[in-house]
Parts: sequence; C-alpha cells; structure tokens
Amino acid sequence: MYWTLELASKIEDAPWPATKAELLDYANRIGAPMEVIENLQELEEEEEVYESIEDVWPDYPTKEDFFFDEEEY
Repeated sequence: MYWTLELASKIEDAPWPATKAELLDYANRIGAPMEVIENLQELEEEEEVYESIEDVWPDYPTKEDFFFDEEEY
C-alpha cells in the first residue's frame, strides 16, 4: 500500500468516521483512481471504524507540517 498527497486527497472529504466498506463505496462513487481503491482494499480490519484520513494513512501531512504563517500573507 502506498499513498501520495494526490491519492489521499481523493478520500479526504469522505464521510468520516467510516468503515473499510464505506470508504470503498465512497471511492467508487466519486470515481477515485484505481490506486486509491487498491489501497483501501489492503486495509486489514473489515469492521474497524476509521475516524479520519490519518487513521488510513498515519503519515498524512497536516497544516502544521507546512512551515508557513498564514497571517503573513
């Protein structure tokens, strides 16, 4: 399983919290790339409820990961 920012952005707006089946359904409905579907299929827990994209991809960058001050602009 591999994630990129582009792939993860496809499910960022998913209806969280969601199970694996719900995430797969959402990805199929929005026409997500096949790589997103394959990554979601590789999730191990069928019944686990994922609270956010960080539960699916723990290294997902947040706004704090980007070192710029929005107030400066």
